[in-house]
Amino acid sequence: MGRVTSRTPVLRIRGPVRTTRPDTVASEEPLEIRLDGSPLAVTMRTPGADFDLVHGFLATEGVIAGIEDVAGLRYCNSVDDEGRNTYNVVDVDLAPGVEPPDTALDRNFLTSSSCGVCGKASIDAIRTRTRHDVAADGTRLQLATLLAMPDRLRAAQQVFEKTGGLHAAGLFTADGELVALREDVGRHNAVDKVVGDAVREGRLPLAGHVLMVSGRASFELTQKAAMAGIPVLAAVSAPSSLAVELAADVGITLVGFLRGDGCNVYTRSDRLVLDEA
Repeated sequence: MGRVTSRTPVLRIRGPVRTTRPDTVASEEPLEIRLDGSPLAVTMRTPGADFDLVHGFLATEGVIAGIEDVAGLRYCNSVDDEGRNTYNVVDVDLAPGVEPPDTALDRNFLTSSSCGVCGKASIDAIRTRTRHDVAADGTRLQLATLLAMPDRLRAAQQVFEKTGGLHAAGLFTADGELVALREDVGRHNAVDKVVGDAVREGRLPLAGHVLMVSGRASFELTQKAAMAGIPVLAAVSAPSSLAVELAADVGITLVGFLRGDGCNVYTRSDRLVLDEA
């Protein structure tokens, strides 16, 4: 397997002090996803939880509905200059009757760590319709529980502690229990890894859960939450206008600037239980 982190020499400047020392940085390597031997997507990711990433990607792209749609998957023999397997290619066998996507029509599946949606041909193609009725989810969430989530997410980010260079996605219950956490150089990959963990455990749809992300709430992350049936998406930073629009359209509670003792609730604030004050 590839390494989650690597060491590199740096010139460290702190005021008048100059020192040369090794530093730990987050690893970033390509992962090619194949369906029945045919290339489907390439994403730049932090190695680790690759099978979660693949299952989550396929689910949030609407290729599969659940674990029953995957007959098997494996690392392919992808080697470096020294003949060692890089573990950077995963081949997926879809279950009989599951149709592969027609990538020629609506998407170039080449993505990067910064923006997993760049390959979409149009906004219309992005609006993959979820199989789950997120709007009907009756989840209720105490404000104090929501406000505690950023600290719980940050405390669980082990690789971020070493590198300062990874996004995180955490899946919480409405009572504040951290169910799963994944880190990655790509915020969309971190979400796919969390969703993929649920896919592999047969837990979709994720009704009654909160998806907490360490960065901003983009359109794509909102779509991924909808595709997984998650009723609440919370971010420590700002949402985009399209994220707000999509959240309102599918019935997701979208929370931004979740930090300290406050937050902004952009859609479906009825799910949040507030004090009388």
